[in-house]
Amino acid sequence: VPDVAKIKSYTSTEVNGWIYLWYHAEGSEPTWQIPVIPEIQSGDWVYNGRTEHYINCHIEEVPENGADVQHLKCVHTPLMTSGIDLRYMWSKLWSFGSHSWTASWEPHPAPEEHIGTMTLTHCLYLFGKEMNLIDMTVKARQIGPGIVYLTFQSPLGNGAFLHHITPSEPLLQKLVHNIYIQRYSPTVVANFLMLGEAIQVERDIMIWNNKRYERKPMFVKSKEDSLVAKHRRWYSQFYSENSPRLKFQKDTMEW
Repeated sequence: VPDVAKIKSYTSTEVNGWIYLWYHAEGSEPTWQIPVIPEIQSGDWVYNGRTEHYINCHIEEVPENGADVQHLKCVHTPLMTSGIDLRYMWSKLWSFGSHSWTASWEPHPAPEEHIGTMTLTHCLYLFGKEMNLIDMTVKARQIGPGIVYLTFQSPLGNGAFLHHITPSEPLLQKLVHNIYIQRYSPTVVANFLMLGEAIQVERDIMIWNNKRYERKPMFVKSKEDSLVAKHRRWYSQFYSENSPRLKFQKDTMEW
């Protein structure tokens, strides 16, 4: 068979109803596998919708959000009804309520060193009183450079967001969230949770779209910055000698 008649093939696998392709700059075979979510595999959690965004940023910016626990207070405290525009979401009109978060991030030891987990709790306060119906405990497992299993438990139901980020071209990423929830949960619950996730993500997107990636940022001696530095070290395992690099990026305005 002549070389011009051959097509490129990739190692693939099907997990949780999705097909994944393994890409490696040197063509190496997979060194880890994508874990199964038993509740999706068994049909206890069912698909209930998706959101899709294109983001103008470096691919590392999005997963790094999981270790940037300080941004939760700055970006995700105002009520959902405050909207997605960071310039106006602190309006006094919606100051009667707020979201409260606690978070931590840790990389896994071998043989799961390709996974890092963010543990998150969420509470909603209205007029100073906690609304327990919206309380949520979340575990966000970052699997490799582009997959996140965000599983949640709440009085409204249990389920998961499957988060996938795929590079479309240099500094353009496709971000997709798919929601799975308990089979007998009303669709309106899934819609509400999907809307809340979309609003919070679009607040992040406003930052990502206007942020320049710094390969060697200046860190200060603090718990918050040490987590981001730890995430940088963890994420570095997904680059290799021939990983695509931008050759035309300029750090000045000389162009």
